[in-house]
Amino acid sequence: MSRWGLTIPLTGLPLAEHRELIAELPELGYTDAWSAETNGTDAFTPLALASQWGPELRLGPAIVPVYTRGPALLAQQAATLADLAPGRFVLGIGTSSDTIVQRWNGIPFEEPYKRVRDTLRFLRKALAGEKVKEEYDTFTVKGFKLDNVPAVAPPIVLAALRPGMLRLAAREADGAITNWLAPKDVRTVRGELGDEPELIARLFVCPTDHAEEARAIGRWMIAAYMTVPVYKAFHEWLGRGEALAAMNEAWAAGDRKKALEVIPDEVVDDLIVHGSPDACRARVREYVDNGLTTPVLAVVPGGGLNQAEAVRALAPSAG
Repeated sequence: MSRWGLTIPLTGLPLAEHRELIAELPELGYTDAWSAETNGTDAFTPLALASQWGPELRLGPAIVPVYTRGPALLAQQAATLADLAPGRFVLGIGTSSDTIVQRWNGIPFEEPYKRVRDTLRFLRKALAGEKVKEEYDTFTVKGFKLDNVPAVAPPIVLAALRPGMLRLAAREADGAITNWLAPKDVRTVRGELGDEPELIARLFVCPTDHAEEARAIGRWMIAAYMTVPVYKAFHEWLGRGEALAAMNEAWAAGDRKKALEVIPDEVVDDLIVHGSPDACRARVREYVDNGLTTPVLAVVPGGGLNQAEAVRALAPSAG
């Protein structure tokens, strides 16, 4: 397998204590480190540190929201990372969700497709060193030019959960990032993206032989995500609308306990990779066999392993 990524930072491990493990990742067989940005660390700081701690790793945010930074600031941060890790940085951008953008940051979550498209087009020009003076549909830039243009302009990949964004990624970006899917769903995604572009996916992995422990953790995660409109729509498109209907109904009624109880085991087993480390690695390879280019493991605590132990146990070199 050509790529095997890890989500950083690891849950429960302070960012400053990641140095030793990140330095070890290439030897373990990991090729990539990908951050995220929800309500924990920001997307860029862990990558800046990893650029120095793991100089062989490819790095990227999966993803940076296009709403929560102005276009010029986003270009500056991307250029900084591209300079710290020349040829090893990939910029992942996307809409994020109405919860993060509007409820937490007070920014209207409007015209998400156009906002991503416009940001992508702006970043292409800005990161190539062009002076940008342009009226886009969702914002206007009046004469911005980077002072420090990266020697190697980073590839740009788009968070894409449904056909419209997947097609945009295929036409104008360098690949797509997706999330919360089963191996069989990769084929559905590829049907819109095409066979050539890179497809990156964060996979939630709980290395434990205790299926009920993994399912209990998975139910909480699924309820938290699948009730968000963008993910609800994604899984309706993938064909899970009926299987998740009772959960969504209970959640909307405020009955959190029932919402968890009515999530079918099959849905949890589809969307959470669990089992022994060997079984988890085999499951990840199923995604690749179905067309995923870059699996990015997000380690979910479980099975008595601490986070660092789980990273080592799930490494390609361990199997």
